[in-house]
Amino acid sequence: MGDWMHFDNRAVIGRALRLRKEIDEFETRWPAAPAREEPIPSFSWEQLERQLVDLAATPAQAAMARHLVSANRKLAPFKPPEMVLREVLCMTWVLLDESFRPEVCAGSAETI
Repeated sequence: MGDWMHFDNRAVIGRALRLRKEIDEFETRWPAAPAREEPIPSFSWEQLERQLVDLAATPAQAAMARHLVSANRKLAPFKPPEMVLREVLCMTWVLLDESFRPEVCAGSAETI
């Protein structure tokens, strides 16, 4: 196996360990709620994306909504539901912020 395969495996393992740490920290701060609480109505990822695109403050933010929902959707099965909810709320905040300029960050991955 070439060196690049070891590097790729380490990168994947590193991302998984960071995700696990984020989840552990979240669950420590907000332990699971009692089962007797009333759940919110369910909706699809497509519906969430459609609403975020519609609510976005600018066309650039509307385009960004698709990427944010996609990223959240990919990691959601590994996270507690409340953590996913928090990320949806954060996405909404960014997309509604008229002063946020995603084009400023687009050229540099370090600033994102």
